[in-house]
Amino acid sequence: MGQIGFPELMIIFLIALLVFGPKKLPELGKSLGKGLKEFRRATDDLKSTWQEQMKDVERSVEEVKTTVNDAANEIKPELDFKSQLTTPATTKPAATPAVPAKEEESKEVHQA
Repeated sequence: MGQIGFPELMIIFLIALLVFGPKKLPELGKSLGKGLKEFRRATDDLKSTWQEQMKDVERSVEEVKTTVNDAANEIKPELDFKSQLTTPATTKPAATPAVPAKEEESKEVHQA
């Protein structure tokens, strides 16, 4: 659907003039203006109410996030402590010889 241009507005005005007459047309325009003003006020009020509700929801979500994060941070140290109890103690690795046996054999073969 296209926009209403000047020629279309003129046709609508002429039809309204013929239907309602020249005496009623100013009253109709005034009533139409008041109606549009009320409609705009109502939509602005609805927008502001909607925005306030969205801000309240966002605040609630943030509170839930912080509560969950705090609870998770409290649980982590307990889990770390339990994992330390259940894992076996770490042992030091056995001392390895400085030169593995295979390298010694290869050195002897190269020298011969």
